[in-house]
Amino acid sequence: MTDDIFCENTLDRLIHHFTVIYGKESVDECIDRTKQLIRKYNLQPSKKVSFHDVWTHKDHILITYGDMVQPSQGEPVSKLRKQHQFLKEKLNDVISSVHILPFFPSSSDDGFSVVEYRRVDERLGGWDDIEEMSKDFRLMGDLVMNHASRYSEWFKKYLRKEEEYKEYFIEIDPSTDLSDVTRPRSSPLLTPVHTKNGEKFVWSTFSDDQIDVNFRNIDVLFEYLDIFFFYLSKGLSVVRLDAVAFIWKKIGTSCIHLEETHEIVKLMRTLVNCFAPKSTVITETNVPHKENISYFGEGDETHMVYQFSLPPLLLHAILTENASYLTEWVKTLKGLPENCTYFNFTSSHDGIGVRPLEGLVPDDEFTKLVEDIKTKGGFVSEKKNPDGSLSPYELNITYFDAFSGMNGSQSLQERRYMCSQIISLSLKGVPGIYFHNLTATRNNLQGVSITGRYRTINRKKWYYDELTSELSDPDTSTYRIFSSMKEVISVRKKHPAFHPFGGQEAYNIDDKIFCLVRWDPDETEKVLVLANVSDETKTVDLSGHSLPIQLDANYNDIISGKKCISDGMAKLLPFKVVWIKV
Repeated sequence: MTDDIFCENTLDRLIHHFTVIYGKESVDECIDRTKQLIRKYNLQPSKKVSFHDVWTHKDHILITYGDMVQPSQGEPVSKLRKQHQFLKEKLNDVISSVHILPFFPSSSDDGFSVVEYRRVDERLGGWDDIEEMSKDFRLMGDLVMNHASRYSEWFKKYLRKEEEYKEYFIEIDPSTDLSDVTRPRSSPLLTPVHTKNGEKFVWSTFSDDQIDVNFRNIDVLFEYLDIFFFYLSKGLSVVRLDAVAFIWKKIGTSCIHLEETHEIVKLMRTLVNCFAPKSTVITETNVPHKENISYFGEGDETHMVYQFSLPPLLLHAILTENASYLTEWVKTLKGLPENCTYFNFTSSHDGIGVRPLEGLVPDDEFTKLVEDIKTKGGFVSEKKNPDGSLSPYELNITYFDAFSGMNGSQSLQERRYMCSQIISLSLKGVPGIYFHNLTATRNNLQGVSITGRYRTINRKKWYYDELTSELSDPDTSTYRIFSSMKEVISVRKKHPAFHPFGGQEAYNIDDKIFCLVRWDPDETEKVLVLANVSDETKTVDLSGHSLPIQLDANYNDIISGKKCISDGMAKLLPFKVVWIKV
């Protein structure tokens, strides 16, 4: 089948997607509504592009809230505009892209209980601020797909049982056996609400303010597809599908990663490939690694997945001074489909998810890591298991403070921390850098006491004057880490070996050394990465490991410029990471 408004084979793919999701009887309606969407946004079929050119080693994504850098009280400028000013002044030469976490009107969860998807929260600014920022940075935004706020117009109309919204949310008889449902929280799965037709119980995976929408309703799917293309029209060229793993429900199953869920992601990828081929879809699925990478499909689903196993594995490697589990995991990261890569990050607005650590480190070391976070002023959030028991879901602490030591040594903390950040920047994929990772932010315990939410510990808001003052004082960790991160990123941008679609191979040379070789897709350059994850100087014999070096040659670290390999022997200071062009 062909149609001039579609790219070649796109119509056939859409028919397949809609058949899997809703059955053959609904295909014609879905195709007609897709065509309406195409006309509404004046979408034009485009030629296929290679993502080797869309994302390169020069790209680094900053993750931030719209108000993470705030104007002084009374200053007549929006928070989004002030943050834009800071980014241009301090990061324009190192950051290419910015992920602005949900900037829509919201009733809770710092933006993730969306009240209105098509409006910018007036406390932050307006669409003009977003479009202005998109002129200087590639912008990434969130499509919160699984749920909407109970204060949204959608839910209010559902409560009134208005015809169009009767099936927008999921009503469940509370006597239904839902014990098989995978839970990311310990809160009740069902929330009682009072509707025009009496009390009903609605599905609420994450909280009683975040009511799950009903994707079995075709209207809901096309509502979100409309929002998706609306975002693209407003200058967001990267869209993060938040909590997408949970969007399809089927009683008697785990209600996570269901076939229809994957098919909806494939549908969105098909539409992007045809009508916005330089745009990027990223799935956010905080689950064990094998489940996480299933969203690549066969190269027909997401372009990138969050590398959720990286933050806890990296933390574990450095705190235990043992890189062997990290090395073994990196060895498994092979064979990605074309135009697919990882989104590497060590910290985000959420805590450090520990479900993605399952099976990667021994149980006793997992438990020790969790307990260690509590000694550093952090918290542990829990999830409910099918048997009703609770287990750790995420660690709530700033990534910088996660590396603090019992002796309180600031130097040790900074060296450990920079070791973690440079290893992350070394791996295959596009780096995502949370704002507080640049500023070495400490635990925001005052914020937690105000909100009562553990995640606030890592969501401090800086005033522009406060932050710029810290960044001008060499005696602060903020100054030293910010300067070091900028230096490392500037070096990384010069070396195509770090291309996100290139190759990598990890080597076991010593439990205390993380060893990796990176190369670009055309193999024009190779870089050897050596990271000492211990607090002792290590001298390592590199012969006998098939590394791409000449054993009779000397090599310098391209970050510091200092000699680090001589006659096949590498000398690495405590928590030192070197990049060697080979």
